[in-house]
Amino acid sequence: MKKSILLFTLFLSFFIQTSIQAQSLLPSTWKFATGDDPSWASATFEDKDWKEIKVATFWENQGYVGYDGFAWYRATVVIPSSLKQSAIKYGGFSLELGKIDDIDETFFNGKSIGSTGIFPPKNISAYDKFRKYIIPASAIRWDQGNVIAIRVFDGGGGGGLGSEPVTLGVNGLSDLIIIDANFKESDHILKDSKEIQIPIRIKNNFKDKCVGKVSLSVVSDFKKDMFTKTQSFKLKANGAADFKFNSNQLEPGFYNATARIDGEGFSKTFVFSFGVSPEKIVSPTDIPADMDLYWNRARKELAAVDPQFKLIKNDSLSTATKNVYLLEMRSLGNVLVRGWYVVPVKTIKSPAILHVQGYSSVMGPDLKTDDDFVTLSLNIRGHGNSRDNVNPGFPGYLQYSITDKDQYIYRGAYMDCVRAMDFLYSRPEVDTTRVAVEGGSQGGALTFATAALDNKRVAICVPQIPFLSDFPDYFKVAKWPANEFITFVDQNPTIGWAKVFNTLSYIDIKNLAPRIKAPLLMSVGLVDDVCPPHINFAAYNQVTSPKEYRIYPQTGHGVPSEFEIYKMQWIKRHFGMK
Repeated sequence: MKKSILLFTLFLSFFIQTSIQAQSLLPSTWKFATGDDPSWASATFEDKDWKEIKVATFWENQGYVGYDGFAWYRATVVIPSSLKQSAIKYGGFSLELGKIDDIDETFFNGKSIGSTGIFPPKNISAYDKFRKYIIPASAIRWDQGNVIAIRVFDGGGGGGLGSEPVTLGVNGLSDLIIIDANFKESDHILKDSKEIQIPIRIKNNFKDKCVGKVSLSVVSDFKKDMFTKTQSFKLKANGAADFKFNSNQLEPGFYNATARIDGEGFSKTFVFSFGVSPEKIVSPTDIPADMDLYWNRARKELAAVDPQFKLIKNDSLSTATKNVYLLEMRSLGNVLVRGWYVVPVKTIKSPAILHVQGYSSVMGPDLKTDDDFVTLSLNIRGHGNSRDNVNPGFPGYLQYSITDKDQYIYRGAYMDCVRAMDFLYSRPEVDTTRVAVEGGSQGGALTFATAALDNKRVAICVPQIPFLSDFPDYFKVAKWPANEFITFVDQNPTIGWAKVFNTLSYIDIKNLAPRIKAPLLMSVGLVDDVCPPHINFAAYNQVTSPKEYRIYPQTGHGVPSEFEIYKMQWIKRHFGMK
């Protein structure tokens, strides 16, 4: 027994040293190009003119907004020959790439070392799978440049390498002891009861038994320590065991957990999130007394503005089945806003989808949706091609005119969405009994707001990872946008938080949600630190119309392609389409 522990300890000492040394070989930025060319896998391909991009964050967050399709990552690493003996002994190197949305094939010096998912035309997404590929020691060019090339296909939503870890190291401990959450609930959502059980599984792939302790620490999304509990474990060689950590302290809400195993000479952690009965989260509204007057006045002001709808055909963007038009129109305050209107060539009375956009993003024409739909992709004021009259920039957009609730930027932005509904209702080719609105992040908030403020015309709504909700709590559970508002108040001490929160209460989707009459489908990323699940459900739980949600336990601030598919199926089903 002592001999086994000694050997294991010596192995771990080696692993820690070589792992740190090897992981540092990966660059902080990689070469990146959109498109697809088999020659890009080659170690001899010249990529000096490619752009640079960070890994572990989607390409949409790095200047490639709205891009779907193929793209490639490339990096050159020099692996020192001092690691050669260890690599041979322990089976080469492990390249971990985190999760890739949606499909990838990875090459090392021009040879494929693995793939996950199936590429088009029979594409099968694997957005939720962690990638780990083995590089044989025989494939490495010691003390020379080695090229890692990753071919990626993204079918919608966030694209590319979007999560940690992205590491390169000699095979070792990560292959020997595995710790993971073991929920039977695929979305990691537990129903509250007298006692909640959080399941952990440990697997020992070492050639000898493993003895130690496993602990679980749970923290609420408001950073409150809930509990830390520890159990002992003793695993046989190549054995596994399940552990349950019970608690009667967890109220409806969302939690972050850290599981840790410790033994003689080793430790390892695993971080995950879960929820408890989110439909029962209580976050009361703070609706201003004059809320109805405020929005009724905005609607009257909008109605007084001549929309001056103007469609300009764009032949270069049109296709054999779709005609594309640039839409120009006047909105609240006579502000010029634009969007892209796409109509099937075979014009019939068609259902319509209004796409509303994420914060600071640029909307282009929707050429992907089925030809059964008319679509309008709207750029609200201050975004995309709607910056002629209002252009606060980013940062600054959220605070623009916040001291005057009647001039606040989102009062106008919400009315831009209502004006878009006016346009769709003016079109003879639109079946006005079947108009949907959908969007993600800020677009999720705009979806809530449109369905609330135009509740007689919106037939169904699909907010995804919605923004602009439950501000007092939002600023406690997320770093951004709280940091922007903190800076703003610090620089404008005469304004104060009371004034800020008062203005925000008029556009808070939690306060607008009770007005919604349309069926609603919401998506949530369980590890979203931009629009955390708590603020999503603060609004969702105020909706009284038929509703449902889907939670993705490995997803941050993004929407997986799996939901994109489900969303369209849901819309068609509610519109009575096949």
